[in-house]
Amino acid sequence: MASLIRHITVDCSDAYRLGQFWAAVLDGSLADDDFPGDPEALVTAPGSTLLFVTVPDVKSVKNRVHVDLQPQDRTRDEEVERILALGATVVGDHRRPDGTGWVTLADLEGNEFCVERSAAERK
Repeated sequence: MASLIRHITVDCSDAYRLGQFWAAVLDGSLADDDFPGDPEALVTAPGSTLLFVTVPDVKSVKNRVHVDLQPQDRTRDEEVERILALGATVVGDHRRPDGTGWVTLADLEGNEFCVERSAAERK
């Protein structure tokens, strides 16, 4: 067997704060030993694990890698509204009149991610 992805790591300025945001987005949880001010925060959620690492550098260009979210129990538009309420911002709205498309959002530190249609919306 080849390697497996253990987790996706995101450099950031505040690991705990960004970890809290993503735990809420993914309905996951921070590790029991993660606290404000920690240099790392580990978020475990169904199907994924994200590691946030505090670094001194600020984000300066578009992400080369990003995650695409697919809502499981709500529509794409409902999920976009929920995540915006958590503090995300819209970077690009690629929804089409026929209902296809996606929305590109940015998290609290400007890391971009997309919200696609749910499986039910794809039928």
